[in-house]
Amino acid sequence: MDCAEKIDRTSAFDKIAVHLDGFDGLVTRLARRLVEHLRRLTVEINELTTEITARVRVPAPSLLAVVGCGPLTAAKILGETANVRRFRSKDAFARHNGTAPLPVWSSNHERHRLSRTGNRQINAALHRIALTQARCYPPARALLDRRKANGDGGMEAMRVLKRRLSDIVYRAMITDNESMLSVAA
Repeated sequence: MDCAEKIDRTSAFDKIAVHLDGFDGLVTRLARRLVEHLRRLTVEINELTTEITARVRVPAPSLLAVVGCGPLTAAKILGETANVRRFRSKDAFARHNGTAPLPVWSSNHERHRLSRTGNRQINAALHRIALTQARCYPPARALLDRRKANGDGGMEAMRVLKRRLSDIVYRAMITDNESMLSVAA
């Protein structure tokens, strides 16, 4: 199965409509109305997704090339970041999005924990990318397996992956920003 495989909602609606044909009554009419409402919403969602995709392709081709970063996630990151040049480094960007590790000491043993500060919208976008990569991208899967084999828990391994993704996203946005500036010049 391809990770980017899209659920075919229209075929699901068709199956439900065929199933409802065998019934009659108030509940059936309400269910048919709900299915039609969901069809209209799906069409609207698909139209908006197409428009957002077209608008994001121009300013963020490198960001879209990151495995697991779709057009909607890229648009969210771009919108919440505003201008990547306002961050002096990848570390400043990581602090802004809440993926910079916070040191915690217990019994003279240093660990790091996930930060609860920062821009939660960018953090959520990075989390979506991390989940996709953890499921489908062999280098990310290998990183998680290696961290878990070295004694990290699942959340700690995911924190490390999100921090690395923050750096990758930062570099992609810098690349996109520089290419936009060179085109404008």
